[in-house]
Amino acid sequence: MTHPTSQTGRTEDQTTHPTVSNESTTEAALRRERDTLQLILDHAPIGIWLQNGQGKIEFVNQAFCTATGVSEATFKSVAHYAELIPPPFREQCLASDRKALATFGISENNQRLPFADGKVHDLNIIKAVKRDEQGNPLFLVGLSVDITDSLAKQRALAESEERLRMAMAAANQAWFEIDVPTGRVTVSPEYVNLIGHDLKVPLTTDMTHWQSQVHPDDVERALAVLHQGLQQDEPLSVDYRRATAWGGWKWLRTVGKVAERDDAGNALRVVGIHTDISLLKAHEQQLEHMAHYDALTGLPNRVLLADRLRQAMAQTVRLGQRLAVVYLDLDGFKAVNDTLGHAVGDRLLAILAQRMQAALREGDTVCRLGGDEFVAVMLDVPDTAALTPLLARLMAAMAAPVVLDSLTLAPAASVGVTFYPQAIDVDGDQLLRQADHAMYQAKQSGTNSHAIFDTVIDQDTRQRLDTLARIRQGLNDGEFVLHYQPKVNMGTGQVVGLEALVRWQHPTRGVLPPAQFLPVLQGHPLAIDLGNWVLAHAIAQAAQWRDQGLGLPVSINIDGGHLQHPDFVAHLRSLLARHPQLRPGDVELEVLESSAIDDLTRANAVMTQCAAMGVGFALDDFGTGYASLTYLRRLPAGLLKIDKSFVNDLTTDADNQALLRGIMGLAVAFKRQVIAEGVETVAQGEQLLAIGCMLGQGFGIARPMPATDVPAWLAGWRPDERWTATPT
Repeated sequence: MTHPTSQTGRTEDQTTHPTVSNESTTEAALRRERDTLQLILDHAPIGIWLQNGQGKIEFVNQAFCTATGVSEATFKSVAHYAELIPPPFREQCLASDRKALATFGISENNQRLPFADGKVHDLNIIKAVKRDEQGNPLFLVGLSVDITDSLAKQRALAESEERLRMAMAAANQAWFEIDVPTGRVTVSPEYVNLIGHDLKVPLTTDMTHWQSQVHPDDVERALAVLHQGLQQDEPLSVDYRRATAWGGWKWLRTVGKVAERDDAGNALRVVGIHTDISLLKAHEQQLEHMAHYDALTGLPNRVLLADRLRQAMAQTVRLGQRLAVVYLDLDGFKAVNDTLGHAVGDRLLAILAQRMQAALREGDTVCRLGGDEFVAVMLDVPDTAALTPLLARLMAAMAAPVVLDSLTLAPAASVGVTFYPQAIDVDGDQLLRQADHAMYQAKQSGTNSHAIFDTVIDQDTRQRLDTLARIRQGLNDGEFVLHYQPKVNMGTGQVVGLEALVRWQHPTRGVLPPAQFLPVLQGHPLAIDLGNWVLAHAIAQAAQWRDQGLGLPVSINIDGGHLQHPDFVAHLRSLLARHPQLRPGDVELEVLESSAIDDLTRANAVMTQCAAMGVGFALDDFGTGYASLTYLRRLPAGLLKIDKSFVNDLTTDADNQALLRGIMGLAVAFKRQVIAEGVETVAQGEQLLAIGCMLGQGFGIARPMPATDVPAWLAGWRPDERWTATPT
């Protein structure tokens, strides 16, 4: 905005005169004051303008320009501001001007104007006229305050109250009105009819009297209408029971709303209605009972059991106690239904349910899961000894004869028990599964018996499942590797082969030997997956060494179950076909002599087919099993591997020496080669050579090593001189 500036009428050569200097200082001060005033006017949260006696705008602040979307220049460019007002609103503005010009003082009125946001806003307009000494208007100052939101709230409140009054009148509702400052309560005749008496005492002066008419369990909720409702403008709905003049309790739904507040926001008046919901509550209670209780026996059902068991578990932990979950299943109940009919079966269940309830202690819970299955939750049962008499009483109640008309039934139940808390964290569902599992164990033992869930066995099972899952993940993630241990002729120093040994490079536990994970795989299909992985990688390594000119046979341990798998031969054939450079004898399979080969005929056939493909066989850990001679006679294995348990005490134990001589005799008789495992000392090697065992394998020769280390070891390998000097 531009404004006229003061002119001193002096030239620049006069600025050194003291008077001129003072005037310049005054002018600068006035300019600063004017600029400050301009800043205040432009940013005031109200519209401000000044017009002359002919309606031309001479000043308008930025707030009014922004709100109306009309620039200051546009306002000043027209002869009369009314030219910028749309016709529907123009006459109202002119009438406001006429009223102001006719008033000696402040003029105020409300009017509506369209704003830049596209909406029509309600404005409170205040105008004042500056006049000359004769009373003629010189200019008019206008102020506008946007009251759109406040008027909308007032209209909404008025409409809401009107709708409430109309609705209550039309519905013949029981309503109330509270004068908050005095506490006086006014109620409708319908309220008196609903409750049977009127409120005679103001609520704020005697709340004890009012509370005496509300059910003790519901006082806090009922008071919410008065106390919480005074803090919010939205309707607050509360259900509570109220005493009636004729006795008993009636369920009310009370909806209260603050209808009026003072300028400070304090509630002055609260209105609301009462609705009789007694029938609705009765229906809700009926539905809730149906949802949580068994219709036949009246016992809690599975849904309520879950809630009570959760609460019992929390209480048990809090008090440092122990609880028992008892799972009961009737023996022979299906036969009752099939032979005597479901009606008889239902009567039997109802009677047994009553007996179970009577046999339990106060605080214990018995529920029907469905069919003939029941669950009891017994609190504060420190151990099995404390449970024994409780369980005996429960089972005796279940086993007592039941007379139905002319029928006498002799029921019985199988019972499974588990305890809580346990060494590991378990939830309610797990407890039920544990008790159910124990119940099936009891049922296998005979009728009317019980079994207690073994958490140790369960924990071992869980750990095995976790380990199996981790092994599968490790197999998928490439965490398994093969190390190779040489097999040598101790007398000549010749390397006759290498045994592939699997290792697990666990990301957190480091490199794990087979003994730490293979036992978990025993009898599991994952053992075959790992076995196939070992086969594939060991055969590929044998082919690589053949290409490098090493030509060392590689022996691979194979599980007895894997050997007898229907796809074993076909899978092995496909692996060998990928490496045509391999020669007969480059691959040897070692079968544990102690492994479970339950079909020797099939095992013989498989080994014969493999031999036809150039694959040799060795019986590993020979002498430790129970079928050594049978395996030796019926399985076409060309090599016997003496278990290291016979080698450990070879130099000091004459019996071991005799056993080894016997094994060597068998090998000669059956035309088999022999290699000793676990050779760790030179003395052991000397003793083996002395009894005719030339081949050896063990830490005294070489530890298992990665494939990349094998060539360097071969280059540096030399047998001990005492071995080469030992006569054989």
